[in-house]
Amino acid sequence: MKELIRTNDAVLLSFAESLMKDAGIGCLIADQDMSILEGSLGLLPRRFLVVDDEADEARKILVDAGLEAELRD
Repeated sequence: MKELIRTNDAVLLSFAESLMKDAGIGCLIADQDMSILEGSLGLLPRRFLVVDDEADEARKILVDAGLEAELRD
């Protein structure tokens, strides 16, 4: 899987996940359970991952949705 976004913004992650589900692209938000270790402060970023084969299409969808500034290289 390829990491496209790393953020603490739960709304951004939910939006990105919704876009991928609508497009039929497999995705995963990693590190969600880390909040237990940090005391639910939201300090540790979550990683938005997509299936390797669909990463280019996913990146295009996120750019088209105005999330280009959030994408990792």
